[in-house]
Order: sequence, then structure tokens, then C-alpha cells
Amino acid sequence: MAHGDITHIDIPVSDVAAAQSFFGALFGWNIEAPPGFEDYPMWHAPNKISGGGLAPRDEGFTQPRSYVEVDSIDATLELVEANGGSILKPKEEITATSWWAVFADPDGNVIGLYEGMTEV
Repeated sequence: MAHGDITHIDIPVSDVAAAQSFFGALFGWNIEAPPGFEDYPMWHAPNKISGGGLAPRDEGFTQPRSYVEVDSIDATLELVEANGGSILKPKEEITATSWWAVFADPDGNVIGLYEGMTEV
């Protein structure tokens, strides 16, 4: 993937097992938790390109969130603030080679950022 590509979409759910069953039946998604991320089952669309995770719904995460791949989260977050957005979640490590962060644009839309190597 390249800078600016949508990498995945997280879907907030209240019951992970029920959501796995629902989305599997509805769209044919293969949904499995990667080793080390047992509480974050990942879905993969049949095109093998798009995917995302089923994440526990909480007070701050109630709507699906798209993640955009960037070359540098640090540089992108600087641009977010310089252009009127706000950082909601600073850069955090996923693995030794990948990171994520979350920001809001000036209209309050919440978007995630991803930097790193996609592990398959």
C-alpha cells in the first residue's frame, strides 16, 4: 500500500462472536484473530486487499473508523494540527514495525492513521 491508501476499517461491536457470525454470513468475510492479538479479530474481504478489525465498542469508539496509510505518522500529525485538526490518540506501537494514531479533522470526523509493514 502507498501513502494515502485506506488500509482498513475498524467496526465497533458489543459482541465479537455475534459480529463474526453476522459479517461472515453477510459478506463472506474470513474473520480471525492474529497471534498476539486475540482480542482484535481481523476481517478480510474476498478481494484480499480490504479488511479491518472488530473492536470492542466503548464511549469513544461508536462508529466505524477508516485508517489511512501514511509514510510518517509523526509528520502527518504535525500537518493535522497545522491545518486545524486535533490529535485524539497519539502514535502508538502495534508491532516493532507498525504504528497507529487517531485524529479529528476540523469538522470532527475521526480518522485513523497507520504506518508500517502489513503482516499477513
